[in-house]
Amino acid sequence: MVQARDVEDAAARQKQIDDWLPITSARNAKWWYSAFHNVTAMVGAGVLSLPYAMSELGWGPGVAIMILSWIITLYTLWQMVEMHEMVPGKRFDRYHELGQHAFGEKLGLWIVVPQQLVVEVGVNIVYMVTGGKSLEKFHDVICPSCKTIRTSYWIMIFASSHFVLSHLPNFNAISGISLAAAVMSLSYSTIAWGAALHKGVEPNVDYSYKAKTNSGAVFNFFSGLGDVAFAYAGHNVVLEIQATIPSTPEKPSKGPMWKGVIVAYIVVALCYFPVSFVGYWVYGNKIEDNILISLDKPVWLIATANMFVVVHVIGSYQVFAMGVFDMVETFLVKKMNFTPSFALRFVTRTTYVAFTMIVGIAIPFFSGLLGFFGGFAFAPTTYFLPCIMWLSIYKPKRFSLSWCMNWLCILLGLTLMILAPIGALRNIILQAKTYKFFS
Repeated sequence: MVQARDVEDAAARQKQIDDWLPITSARNAKWWYSAFHNVTAMVGAGVLSLPYAMSELGWGPGVAIMILSWIITLYTLWQMVEMHEMVPGKRFDRYHELGQHAFGEKLGLWIVVPQQLVVEVGVNIVYMVTGGKSLEKFHDVICPSCKTIRTSYWIMIFASSHFVLSHLPNFNAISGISLAAAVMSLSYSTIAWGAALHKGVEPNVDYSYKAKTNSGAVFNFFSGLGDVAFAYAGHNVVLEIQATIPSTPEKPSKGPMWKGVIVAYIVVALCYFPVSFVGYWVYGNKIEDNILISLDKPVWLIATANMFVVVHVIGSYQVFAMGVFDMVETFLVKKMNFTPSFALRFVTRTTYVAFTMIVGIAIPFFSGLLGFFGGFAFAPTTYFLPCIMWLSIYKPKRFSLSWCMNWLCILLGLTLMILAPIGALRNIILQAKTYKFFS
């Protein structure tokens, strides 16, 4: 009798915790929520550097890598959506829960969590800097004669919005922000390629590699690979997004989730392909690492695009931060036995936003470093970790289509993971002298 009551109490406490945690507290999302959450997570401000990546890769390899990455990441995303409910009556609401099912309780945690944290925290720090710098660009474009304000202060201004927004409890609560961010990403991408197309191809455009030596061209190629890999890094929050969709045995969540993913990937294609191909076609190897810098006219359009980037990055920050909040709050409540409360949430989330802001201010060249560290985490979580899990769980027959496709993705993903950081490390060495802390 006592034992039965203990089990009931434990189950009731577990339900109370699940109802409080950000990922599992609301399971009433519609399919279109998953569409714009996925767009917001995937289309980073990195889309603006894709024409520059094309200039490092060249026409043939660039087009092939862009399209291949789109196909491979759509396939690995489909795998994750399928694996979310492959055990009847159980949902893998978090990436690491799926990892634990595939690799074992301890090993699964150690394989997935460090990589997921590197991606989510790293992206949040980069978005702090991107948001601050875009506000700064907006100010400088609108008022070129005004007194310049240090980037550090712009990052603080940008962070101030997150000290408020990060207290929204779960994914459904941020769906409005996420929708605005998804619309903005499509808007500024369209501005970027539309303005470039309107301007027309530059006279004496040159599509050869910028580097004068073979070794320089090879290293730049690796660096371009890294830029493309990071452009598709939205898989870290896929299961967490799917966890918010209701599910029954008759109507599993993978139906609406997959519908949302297809819409999201069409939007991703509409953002990525025109920007990268039109941008490179117009400017050739003279393209800047941010296409908006190459487009210096008209002023109002560039200012608008930068403001759109700010709104989009606010939404993206929240989508990635939600995964971190869930991890930290789960650890505090389940392992450290804290009581779920507003005070606990307020302290943890405010501390996290302050941490990402301070690192962003201290190391404004963080995105350069992320190319190196991120290479070890972006490629696996997006390109081949889902394939390894699929092989481990479903064990497809050797040399069957599924087996061959998964191994092909694993080999391509591993190649990316090895080559991208090499290119990024060289860039860090070359640019180190321009790096300034607290600039």
